[in-house]
Amino acid sequence: MDLSQLKPAKGSTKQKKRRGRGEGTGLAVTAGRGHKGYGSRGGSKKRAWFEGGQMPLQRRVPKFGFTNINKVEFQVVNVGKLETADIKGTINKDSLYEKGLIRKKSVPVKILGQGELTKKITINVDAISKTAKEKIEKLGGTVSLG
Repeated sequence: MDLSQLKPAKGSTKQKKRRGRGEGTGLAVTAGRGHKGYGSRGGSKKRAWFEGGQMPLQRRVPKFGFTNINKVEFQVVNVGKLETADIKGTINKDSLYEKGLIRKKSVPVKILGQGELTKKITINVDAISKTAKEKIEKLGGTVSLG
């Protein structure tokens, strides 16, 4: 056997459809293009990005910027402010709101480590920075999140 005798497997290849070559082919008259419309005319092309007249993706998407609707905005309170606030007992959203350190109880609170702390405090907030946690725990205070 040599390369000149090789043939494709039976049923693996098909004849090309000869469009517009008479009624007997089943593809006469309109040659499979349908009646009227854009695709029936010569020179018509369907581009890869064409969406059938729907507003195309490149026009639906905004040109500039992006706003993440799931971003969590924190009310920030520094450790130095807790020192001067003189809050008795556990520091939480309610006590911070009463002292005027935060504006809303519904928005999460995060404690940051700017400023100095000299007294032991117990704190319960939504988030805390690493430096603030170290400063509070160094003085024997406790931090709970939630």
